[in-house]
Amino acid sequence: MSSQLRFYKDVVTANAHGQSAKWYPPVLAGAQTLSRSLFDASVYRGCADIFGKLSPDEYADFIAGFIATGVETHGKHWRYADICTALFSLSRSLCVDSYLEIGVRRGRSMSMVAGTRPQANIVGFDLWLDNYAGLENPGPDFVRQEMERLGYKGALEFISGNSHETVPAYFGQHPEATFDLITVDGDHSPEGAMTDLLTVLPRLRIGGAIVFDDIVHPQHTYLKDVWRRSVSSKTNFSSYEFTDLGYGVAFAIRRS
Repeated sequence: MSSQLRFYKDVVTANAHGQSAKWYPPVLAGAQTLSRSLFDASVYRGCADIFGKLSPDEYADFIAGFIATGVETHGKHWRYADICTALFSLSRSLCVDSYLEIGVRRGRSMSMVAGTRPQANIVGFDLWLDNYAGLENPGPDFVRQEMERLGYKGALEFISGNSHETVPAYFGQHPEATFDLITVDGDHSPEGAMTDLLTVLPRLRIGGAIVFDDIVHPQHTYLKDVWRRSVSSKTNFSSYEFTDLGYGVAFAIRRS
């Protein structure tokens, strides 16, 4: 249960005498509200701090340097977001007890959740392909050690294989499983990304957030349309997109 939903129910209970009218869905903060904290300096500092605790990684080093230069050059008015800053910010804003991630690789994005919510239960899905996107993909044992570097204490489960098969199989084995936060960053084909999104959406809790990466990546420009057709077009989701810099990122809050 998200902190937003819990707070709303507490208010209703405290003021209800007999029956209470529920005019709105229970969520108290949508994507527009939560997007404002994306660009807080503490988010950039927090991400850099987590990067500094992980094993050296060429791409993470580049992103950390990019953020530092942006802040130094443009100050508090600089605006930048990616999958890591989004996950760090959302993990701080929401009460994340359970997290699902499709596309783990070295665990860089997962570390944002593990580093801010060390007691959360996490399940990650990946093919663990060698030399994925030209970068090292060392496998689940390495990622587990990375999360331990952050002081992570929750239950961590990795499932290897094609997410179009393993995620539905997982839900079949865990029919009651739901999540406060979900990331989809796996198959980047139009059909594959759509399939992953539509598979996990019903398992996102009300008040929870789903994050989708690379919506303006030059090699996958169609992903923004995939996001809009599968998530942001749905009336029970409040959605936000960042497309100004980098590869872009989107997230949405489930309202009902």
